[in-house]
Amino acid sequence: MMKKITIIGIGPGSPEDITPAATQALSEADVVVGYKYYFQFITPYLRAECECIDTGMKHERERAQQAFRLAEEGKTVAVISSGDAGIYGMTPLIHEMKRERNSDVEIYSLPGISAFQKAASLLGAPISHDFCVLSLSDLMTPWAMIERRIRAAAMGDFVTAIYNPKSHDRYWQLYRLKEIFLNEGRNGNTPVGYVRQAGRLEQAVTLTTLQDFDPETVDMFTVVIIGNSHSYQWNGKMITPRGYYQKEQVGSEQTGQRIMMESFRTIESELKNKNIPLGHKWALLHAIHTTADFEMESILHIDPEAVEHMYEKVKNGTLTTIITDVTMAQSGIRKGALARLNIQALCYLPDPRVDTERTSAHNITRTQAAIRLAVQDHPDALYVFGNAPTALMELCHLIRQGKAHPAGIIAAPVGFVHVKESKHMVKPFTDIPKIIVEGRKGGSNLAATLCNAILTFDDAALLRPGKDV
Repeated sequence: MMKKITIIGIGPGSPEDITPAATQALSEADVVVGYKYYFQFITPYLRAECECIDTGMKHERERAQQAFRLAEEGKTVAVISSGDAGIYGMTPLIHEMKRERNSDVEIYSLPGISAFQKAASLLGAPISHDFCVLSLSDLMTPWAMIERRIRAAAMGDFVTAIYNPKSHDRYWQLYRLKEIFLNEGRNGNTPVGYVRQAGRLEQAVTLTTLQDFDPETVDMFTVVIIGNSHSYQWNGKMITPRGYYQKEQVGSEQTGQRIMMESFRTIESELKNKNIPLGHKWALLHAIHTTADFEMESILHIDPEAVEHMYEKVKNGTLTTIITDVTMAQSGIRKGALARLNIQALCYLPDPRVDTERTSAHNITRTQAAIRLAVQDHPDALYVFGNAPTALMELCHLIRQGKAHPAGIIAAPVGFVHVKESKHMVKPFTDIPKIIVEGRKGGSNLAATLCNAILTFDDAALLRPGKDV
């Protein structure tokens, strides 16, 4: 007499999602052991004389023991689990109990469609690259271990499916998971999808973002899927690209952008304070990317919503000119962005009128003279300083005289003489949006990259820098 237990994954619950192998095994069973809630999904496949034995929820050991006793009596036994029985199901317990009992009962396992697979299919294509599955139930796993795994998933940029996300007593763990993902650098706009009762009549599918995700909207019948840094929403679906289209892209532009995106993700993950406004973060990421100097997190002063305000002027066409103090800063502003946005970047330093202006005035630098000329032609431009503190000081004097009213100011002159003072001088102009690199640090490359951050702010939400590289 053959003694055997067949462990069957019955899928998420819908008839179309149960495998032929599972229905065949169920039709041959003398007895089915499982949690009574799941019997409704398998009744059509059972023989009339088949007995269904319920051991109650959270009585998995009793369920397994019952299955062994029945199998040892010579009955054909099926043990059922929803989804796949090997994923948070009965399969490992049955094998462990066989070892414990030193039993001669043969064990067979039939896989099923897991709830996270069903949820993923309903959401679109969120799990098409490396992923992990976590359970937030701490009934058999210490929370400290679960939290380490959550942190590893976040740091590893895995697409993450979450089982047992929330119950009446375990109400805070999902909040903690969200906090860890955001603290470890996962962008707030990362897509999050969740499906309640996947594959069943009560099925409900929701798509949101990590920032807006509300743990109160889920329960124990819900599977949550958090995308990775490449995931996006499109046409009401959640998609994680596998890389096929990326392979078709050739040329330094696409390669440069991919490298820049990876660099930005690395920088974001290492920021001390990740909970800063998007415009501030976007400029900060550009600054650190250019300088590899994380002190920028402390010394980069940005007026509230300065990046947003300046970008809005770009969008509505009121900001059409950028003036730089030196040609090096001008050359660092992305030509592709300027062409795309129909903006001109000018530096008046090579203008022949500069020498005439210096001759007519006394004790001014060439950059001061150049700024005077620029203000005459473009009093409402965005002014960008990466080298000359005297040029920034000249602009401040002209603003005080009512001759200049810039759309914005990027103040990043570098050096040891008058540098700090020039930056202090620009701060009182509270009606002008400003980005200031405090102290002695600065430079033309830094000024240019801060300017590029403004011009590309439409890519900030998705953290996709470098399209004009």
